[in-house]
Amino acid sequence: MEMKRGIFYGVGVGPGDPELLTVKALRVMGECPVLACPQTKSGEMLALDIVRQAMDISEKTILPLHFTMSRDAAVQRAAHEKAADEVCRWLEQGMDVAMPNLGDVSIYSTYCYLMELVRLRGFETRMVAGVPSFCAVAARLGVSLTEMNSPLHIAPGSFDLEEVLHWPGNKVLMKSGSQMPGVLRAIEEHASLANSAMIQNCGLPNERVFPNLAREVPQESTGYFATVIVKE
Repeated sequence: MEMKRGIFYGVGVGPGDPELLTVKALRVMGECPVLACPQTKSGEMLALDIVRQAMDISEKTILPLHFTMSRDAAVQRAAHEKAADEVCRWLEQGMDVAMPNLGDVSIYSTYCYLMELVRLRGFETRMVAGVPSFCAVAARLGVSLTEMNSPLHIAPGSFDLEEVLHWPGNKVLMKSGSQMPGVLRAIEEHASLANSAMIQNCGLPNERVFPNLAREVPQESTGYFATVIVKE
C-alpha cells in the first residue's frame, strides 16, 4: 500500500493584524502538523508571530526556512531549492505542511517559488488566499483603490516608476522601503505627493501612517514593509 503523501499549503495571513486572518487560514493551519516559516537572520519569524496571536501553535512542529535578500538569481535559486528540500522531507512522511505568508499568498510571495519546486517533485500544493497588504492600507487610510472604468496598477518600488506613474488610474507601490527617497522623488516629479499616502508596517505594533506625503514624509528608513498609494 502506497504511503499517503503530504500537501504543501501556502496560507496568506494578512499584513499584520491577527484579526485579518481568515477562518479558512486558521482551519488549514490548525489541521497541518507542520508550519514552515520564513526566518530572518536575526531569528524573527513575522508571519508566525501573527499566527500565534490568533491560534495555539504549541503542538505544531515549526520548520524555519532561510531565504536570501541577494539579487543574484543563482543564490536565490539555491536558497529556494534548500527550503524545498526541507519541506519535502516532511511531505514524504505524509505530513501536511502549511507555510504562512504575509498578505496574500499570490502577491510577491516566497511560497510561490517553493510551490513550483515542490510540484516538480510530485507533491500536491494548495493556496489559501489572505488579505493583501495594499487592501489593508487602503482601508486604514479610508480611501478607495478603484473607481468605475479606472484601472489599478501594482508595482514594486524598485520598478521603473517614471513609467508606472504615467499609467492611467491609481497606483500601489509595494516593498518601497529601501527605495523610499527615490520613490518620493519620482512621485514629486511624475505625479503628486499631495495625492499620495503611505503606511509603514500596516497592522503591526510599530505601524506609522502618512496620509499626505506632501505634508509629512518619513525622516528615516521605512523598512521593508512600506506601501504607498498614489491616487490619480
